[in-house]
Amino acid sequence: MKYPSVMVTAVLSGIMVMLSCTENQVSHQTNNDMEKLVSTIPSTEINYLETGKELALQTKSSLGKYLVSALSEKGAAGAIEFCTIKAIAITDSMSLVLEGKIKRVSDQPRNLMNLANVAEFAYIKKWKEAHANGEEQPPIITEVDGKTVGYYPIITNQMCLQFHGKPDKEINNATLQIIKKLYPADQAIGYAENEIRGFL
Repeated sequence: MKYPSVMVTAVLSGIMVMLSCTENQVSHQTNNDMEKLVSTIPSTEINYLETGKELALQTKSSLGKYLVSALSEKGAAGAIEFCTIKAIAITDSMSLVLEGKIKRVSDQPRNLMNLANVAEFAYIKKWKEAHANGEEQPPIITEVDGKTVGYYPIITNQMCLQFHGKPDKEINNATLQIIKKLYPADQAIGYAENEIRGFL
């Protein structure tokens, strides 16, 4: 199905950063569910903030479903290997469904392909400062090269810490060794619960 080009350009043609650890329960909605969601949005009256949020949550749910399955079948170390092979492919497939670009960015990436640019570093810094002061910070909607781009925070929870927490505390040795093997330049460890890890 061809989605309204105004929605694609305005909501998802830029960068929306992904695989948030904020939800413990995973939605089992399919790509068909996503197509129904998108097709019901009027192309001339879009609330970019809310529409972007819904699309980001749908993509996060799709990734989360596979991650939870890998965790239950193979444990944290096996889930790291799964993410290395499948996470980008799953995100790319959702990008095709939504006819836009969806991606994660972080100031401390695991995969250097997810390294934030200068503007994104500034957004992450702003979010972290507000979060540390207990202030509410809404998602960021901005224009880049004539396209509206949405940034939604990735916030750590207990599940995340198996992969992004402190070595020998939340991250077990087997998982840590896999991370070091697959991501020798990894920067995405040492987080505590309820911290901002980047944007979706």
